[in-house]
Amino acid sequence: MNVQVNVVPLARPRWSPLDRLLRDRLLHTLAGLRGGTLQVHDAFGTTLLGDGTFPALELHVHNAAFYRLAAASGSVGAAEAYIDGAWDCNDLVALVQVLVRNRALLDAMETGPARLGGAALRLWHAARRNTRAGARRNIAAHYDLGNDFFGLFLSDDLMYSSAMFAREDDTLEVASRRKLDRICRKLQLAPGDRVVEIGTGWGGFALFAAANYGCHVTTTTISGEQHALATARVAAAGLQDRVTLLREDYRDLRGDYDKLVSIEMVEAIGAAQLPGYFERIGALLRPGGLALVQAITIEDHRYARALRSVDFIKRHVFPGSFIPSLAALIDAKTQRSDLALLHVEDFGMSYARTLQAWRERFEARLPEVFALGHDARFARLWTFYLAYCEGGFRERSIGVAQLVFAKPGARDAGAVPALDAIEA
Repeated sequence: MNVQVNVVPLARPRWSPLDRLLRDRLLHTLAGLRGGTLQVHDAFGTTLLGDGTFPALELHVHNAAFYRLAAASGSVGAAEAYIDGAWDCNDLVALVQVLVRNRALLDAMETGPARLGGAALRLWHAARRNTRAGARRNIAAHYDLGNDFFGLFLSDDLMYSSAMFAREDDTLEVASRRKLDRICRKLQLAPGDRVVEIGTGWGGFALFAAANYGCHVTTTTISGEQHALATARVAAAGLQDRVTLLREDYRDLRGDYDKLVSIEMVEAIGAAQLPGYFERIGALLRPGGLALVQAITIEDHRYARALRSVDFIKRHVFPGSFIPSLAALIDAKTQRSDLALLHVEDFGMSYARTLQAWRERFEARLPEVFALGHDARFARLWTFYLAYCEGGFRERSIGVAQLVFAKPGARDAGAVPALDAIEA
């Protein structure tokens, strides 16, 4: 369901001939819509798009700025128009799904004047490279929004990554714990294991593994907000002797570990850093060591195009980020490490359910979001972000996978423990 956030209405200027031209151009571009039905309501009446399948989605255009921004910056511009309150839809997730089914039409929105906007976005993105200083700025732009904010909608363990759902009645908390336990089982964690984690988050994995599997976890983050709260949580759990918290760039990690974990951190490093990321993983593991990387993934055939473009996520949510494909991950580990791939498990539909749970919790706690000092534009941005991602996972244009790797000399590592099937 689309959350209706009260915003100060944009000034409603007269629709100029150019506005009408841009409107007609966009509606013409979307005229071939299939796999759904869209009713567009604006100052000129109602336009029906699609093939009549499924209940019609209702898109209400409140201001001509929607058409202007879409023309100037394509899909990113359309998202910005939503954030500004220029349009609403009765079901944002379903709208994203319909647009993903019609990616050729969506790609057509990036042509014409939008090419200039796309070029400007690429220049902006290039300036957000993940040098050591740049990575800290990029991470701070998202994760340093405040621990209280993320605590409003995440599971109790504060895991900001996909949970693993197995039953219809699973709560987010149950599914998140299942994910953490499966990671520990896949790595065959045992008391005495020395584990290194690239990307602490708020300490959820480190706390779980140390408390339930008796291992020692060294974990690092470059987010000040995350490091502070993770430190407090470890102290509160009395696990200071089993968890070492660092505030270091993963590229500076040194040591010799039995196991390595990296849960949805790889997306933040940038494509250029991917081979070096796997080189560091290989260097940190002792002979026979195991590593598990959980990563959001894009379809292999769309990876190159995605690298050349800047979407809503890169521009407004995760600056400096990218989504790797499975092929890109395997190619990067082959270039710069001696790691062997043992096991891959995709559970993308679990991410759709995770995002749905986050979105519903976020919408239910909007008064608290505002009480933290965030405004209506911020609320609409996050509503769009969570719906945008959920729609992508529901249509499987993006996925999430756990990949298990082994250093040479691993014994019995090929026998990944049998896991219950995940129900989509």
